[in-house]
Amino acid sequence: MNYLEIFGVAFALLYIFLELKQKSLMWVVGFVSSLAYVVIFFQNKFYADACMNVYYVLMSVYGFYVWKFSPRAQATELSVTHIRRRLGLILLSIALVVFLLIYFVLISYTDSPMPIGDAFTTALSIVGTWMLARKYLEHWLLWIVINFVSAGLYFYKSMDPTAVLYLIYGILSVYGYFSWRKTVAEVTMLPH
Repeated sequence: MNYLEIFGVAFALLYIFLELKQKSLMWVVGFVSSLAYVVIFFQNKFYADACMNVYYVLMSVYGFYVWKFSPRAQATELSVTHIRRRLGLILLSIALVVFLLIYFVLISYTDSPMPIGDAFTTALSIVGTWMLARKYLEHWLLWIVINFVSAGLYFYKSMDPTAVLYLIYGILSVYGYFSWRKTVAEVTMLPH
């Protein structure tokens, strides 16, 4: 039994619970969980996922700042908003370019057993995490796809605790989308 993986799973579950509740403490918990998963993914040759967790560590600092100390958060509580179509297209283009770059690196320079899946989930995760830090509702839609695809990859690699975590993440991402969508509706109905 990999105790570091169990630790990472426990903190990751706490992270998503705090995310669903829109609590800024999630970024601190995510920082710890991501550090654990840097090691876990490297050990299992998911190199892009290991690098992704380095990115998560850095984004945890950024997200905590944006949610707690940015001018937008200081003026009012940082609220959930919809992403603008133009920005959505830009982010989709970025995800495609990042996917192609990561895939090329994985097939050229590593022994990654699943370079397409690893590159796909990593590219979408980069964009999805940034969207979460900005509190865009649509980040949940990316996480639904990322989490269910990731679960399949981790089951294939016999990383069962992590695979189960990502199945739970997938289900909670569906719940998170509808939960956060209600808060967008409530905000837009308030008088200005």
